[in-house]
Amino acid sequence: MDTPIWDEMYRSRDQVFSSNPNAVLVTEVSGLPAGRALDVGCGEGADARWLARRGWQVTAVDISPTALTRAASTSADLADRVTWTPADVISTAPSGAFDLVSVHYFPLPRQPEHAALRGLLAAVAPGGTLLFATHDLADLSPRPGFDPGDYYQPDDIARLLDNTWAIQVNGTRPRTTSTPAGTHHTHDTVLRARRLQ
Repeated sequence: MDTPIWDEMYRSRDQVFSSNPNAVLVTEVSGLPAGRALDVGCGEGADARWLARRGWQVTAVDISPTALTRAASTSADLADRVTWTPADVISTAPSGAFDLVSVHYFPLPRQPEHAALRGLLAAVAPGGTLLFATHDLADLSPRPGFDPGDYYQPDDIARLLDNTWAIQVNGTRPRTTSTPAGTHHTHDTVLRARRLQ
């Protein structure tokens, strides 16, 4: 991941994303008891704020200092519930520390030994939930410097889960909210899995 590129994206606009939480998060997490959550690639913080206001203790990580500063400045009332953390992906997420690991539209590059992905999976506590959502591959096209096939899709992750996991959702669904300006994503692909032990 490239900090200057992401930071420049946030610096180039007053607001990159809406201040609303991701619809997939709201749908899949509303019924879960609050606990400790890891919000990977938190951006401007909408998901982290939504979780915190529902009782979750959130560690929100992003590679962009600008995004984190912006998120913290709009979340002063949640300072005791959200920790804004500069990190490159999941660098050192504590093993078994989170009741929810939430990854939304985060470009997680494939690796030969799946090191970063295995770090994410290990961060989920027994009884906890992994929620991974991406744009459907049918909505994505390769372009210079970006090949969708270079990044994990929910089904890739599902195939790596062993019998210590229960897959609760693994599929594609139409988006229920509008997409950011200039994008044309119409479907989300979602994996929700519960760690049994």
